[in-house]
Amino acid sequence: MQHLRRRRRKAPREPKRGTGVQVRHATGDGMAKAGDIVEGLCAAAREGDPVAVSTIVDHFDRRSIGAFIAVPALLEITPIGGIPGLPTALALFIALMAVQIAIGREDLWLPGFLARRTIHEDKVEAAAEKLRPLTDWMDRHLGRHLVALTKPPMQQAAALMVIVLCLTVPFLEIVPFASTIPMATIAMFGLGLLTGDGRLMALAWTLSLAALGVAFWAFVLR
Repeated sequence: MQHLRRRRRKAPREPKRGTGVQVRHATGDGMAKAGDIVEGLCAAAREGDPVAVSTIVDHFDRRSIGAFIAVPALLEITPIGGIPGLPTALALFIALMAVQIAIGREDLWLPGFLARRTIHEDKVEAAAEKLRPLTDWMDRHLGRHLVALTKPPMQQAAALMVIVLCLTVPFLEIVPFASTIPMATIAMFGLGLLTGDGRLMALAWTLSLAALGVAFWAFVLR
């Protein structure tokens, strides 16, 4: 088992085969900035090419739990999401994090086979730059509102909904960029937790419940 620590390292350490990565996250109320996501991705890209998932995770260690939901979901809605198989891999990452959040784990664990997945440095940098205008806008307009929606037990409830949304991604990946729909909703949950803004959480809940209602009507009632 390997502990990831932000800073105090000269080069990224990849987990050995058969091991996992333990991630310590902040249990605070979500007071980080959305712009931290872009800065973390840029810092990870500077570590070398290709960029391992473990390296990206390392740069968000000890952040709000929202970062471990928001970052992979936001990556999926950039051009990186067009890489075959990557949306499903990102959904698996998110689901693993969400399961652990739902059961109240303080230290999150990532299996080695996901931690060793790599993305080319230029794609990570391009994704970060695509996200920069969005995160800049969020930092100007988001704040601590409806904070009860960002704290337990709503954190655990949101994690359960995120798991449900992740289950739809492998099926939607058959249609190019269709998986962006659930991933965008997942990103709202993550950003709401990250920034402590319950308005994003409320919007994510509304979209999630509406989507489930449509699916229930289309496949069960119709």
